[in-house]
Amino acid sequence: MTIIITFCVLLLVAYLFDLTSSKTKIPSVILLLLMGWGVRQITDLLAIDLPDFSYVLPILGTIGLILIVLEGSLELELNQSKIDLIKKSSLGAFLPLLAMAFIVAYLFHYYGGYPFKTCLSNAIPFCVISSAIAIPSVRNLSQRKREFVIYESSLSDIFGVILFNFILYNTTFGTATFGYFFLQILIIIVVSFLATVLLSFLLNKIDHHIKFVPIILLIILIYEISKMYHLPALFFILIFGLSINNFDELKRYKWSERFRPESLSKEVEKFKELNIEAAFVIRALFFLLFGYLLETSEILNPDTFIWALGIVAIIFALRAVQLLLSKMPLMPLLFVAPRGLITILLFLSLDASLKIPLVNKSLIIQVIVLTTLFMMFGIMISSKKEELKKEKEEKEAPKKEEPAA
Repeated sequence: MTIIITFCVLLLVAYLFDLTSSKTKIPSVILLLLMGWGVRQITDLLAIDLPDFSYVLPILGTIGLILIVLEGSLELELNQSKIDLIKKSSLGAFLPLLAMAFIVAYLFHYYGGYPFKTCLSNAIPFCVISSAIAIPSVRNLSQRKREFVIYESSLSDIFGVILFNFILYNTTFGTATFGYFFLQILIIIVVSFLATVLLSFLLNKIDHHIKFVPIILLIILIYEISKMYHLPALFFILIFGLSINNFDELKRYKWSERFRPESLSKEVEKFKELNIEAAFVIRALFFLLFGYLLETSEILNPDTFIWALGIVAIIFALRAVQLLLSKMPLMPLLFVAPRGLITILLFLSLDASLKIPLVNKSLIIQVIVLTTLFMMFGIMISSKKEELKKEKEEKEAPKKEEPAA
């Protein structure tokens, strides 16, 4: 009973954090981690015995990842005008990820003397932009910047998981390995197409008052089965979300009439709303639990702090180069590179035999907190500059109009 009351109160407070984050500019993830950690201190102080929640974390993380990538893909529009933005965000997601993975892996290998492949597996979690943190944090940016972040962070999640599994499950890297990898990509594209057609049909045809929960359960089921066969399952989530959100683009084809596009668009809007709310609950629970499972000594560990600063410096150096080459504005996009849910999930996925002492929970949480704080201050400073610029333009506007009068 007490646990249920506590969870309800915590989720309501999490909702308040989400509600006020656009005003305070403080990412809700920081407040959720702090609140989870605070609950742990209170339970320890009062000697309250609670069940072990650690086994729940990977489950919440996986469901959260699916819902968050789906949420992002349901926001994106595909048309001729978006091609340039898609190219920039795709390259921005992949190239810095690859470059950083090898740089950090080399540093782990050089200073720790561990096998390079093991170092690469440990480095990849630090290279993925968290869509769970980035997407909600850019709600107040311009549409172009917001779309860039949604594409980039969603693709970063996908590329990060694919690269991680590719390194983890292959012992050699020859022609056969890469051939099999591209075959997996082809298989998931075919599976995604067939599953999208089926789910779109069900979304439109189910007349029962319960229709969206079965669709979400089927999405999770297809994702998990694909993952079981080491297929890049997040591709399916992205393709499904993009397809149903942009079905209007297919109206010119006669076969699309079978899906009743106008009716489907209405159902997609309802589905979006349910998915956003479900993603909020899962995301809040994940970061609350992760905060709860943290030890104070892990957060304030001085041994890993230098490494954390070094990794964060590499993140922002590569990001600056990426934005300059893609001709995207530095402010505030330079700072929108938080690490979060995927970083934790990939770290938890590493077998104990593959983990190196340098990479521990302390380093993970310090990198997450530092990148999120940098993002918070970067967006705050940028928003303040934008406000001052608007005020200046408003003051100058009447002066320009006076001579014409």
